[in-house]
Amino acid sequence: MQGLACLVGQSVVYEEASDLLSELAGIAMSGMQIQRICHHYGKTLDVLVEKDCGAVIPRLDTGKDEEGTYVMVDGSMLYTRTDEWKEFKLGRIFRQSQVVDIHTKRREVLHSVYVGHLGGVNDFFPKLERHLVGYGKKVIIGDGAKWIWNWAEDNYPDALQILDFYHAKEKLVLFAKHQFKEKEERRGWVKEQADRLLADGLEKVLEIIRKCRARNPEARATKQNVIHYFTEHDDRMMYGTYKAKGLMIGSGPIEAAHRSVIQQRMKLSGQKWSIDGANANLYLLGFSIHLAILDFQTLDHVLA
Repeated sequence: MQGLACLVGQSVVYEEASDLLSELAGIAMSGMQIQRICHHYGKTLDVLVEKDCGAVIPRLDTGKDEEGTYVMVDGSMLYTRTDEWKEFKLGRIFRQSQVVDIHTKRREVLHSVYVGHLGGVNDFFPKLERHLVGYGKKVIIGDGAKWIWNWAEDNYPDALQILDFYHAKEKLVLFAKHQFKEKEERRGWVKEQADRLLADGLEKVLEIIRKCRARNPEARATKQNVIHYFTEHDDRMMYGTYKAKGLMIGSGPIEAAHRSVIQQRMKLSGQKWSIDGANANLYLLGFSIHLAILDFQTLDHVLA
């Protein structure tokens, strides 16, 4: 019953969870009761993970050592009861073997482990790292946020680091928007440079951008921005090499995780979260596919 309460409580708002339990299982449990159970076990799971309790840490099939394990990290904002927007961090971990082609231009990840935290990087990254123990080759993909790459370089210097291709392309789009008046000219120019990036042609792209004479102050500012961005991440932009190895070059899975793991439950109209309540629910969301098989009595016993 506790597992069902947690499962529906992290899927829909607590009052709707109460209705679901009543209609589908004939269980009479108020929304407030479900909330208390979710908060209790969300905090319990976090404590047990912190204690490195292997029984409750979701594990992926370790597979072969040479198989890549993707680690994607991103931040987003959540509205809290203090009437302030605060950033939560979300990590998604999955194996290369779990990435399948469902369309010529679309891939899907079959199985992932999620780690979320509302707060700073000093609290988030230790939680994430406990879920990375035992995996060999790591492929870290992210946008240009410095906190991601500082962590990657300090803790996983041997990991392959990839700058999300689509964030890089956005920089080209923004410069072209200010530099070229005609839409078709902008599109053509962006496509040419993006194709060069996909063929390991970063140096050529930088050469072309540097030679562009900015036509207005906005173009001048975005030109310097894109040059700085590409130069800072040049060793993470060998997209042709990555693709030749069958690796992903975009952070689409973590963007999708924000929508499916966070937004559909925690960013509904009118919602305000306490810090403790948000984190408890984030921990449950990360364990959502495991809630049905967890032994909740054992959790209480281990914690005691």
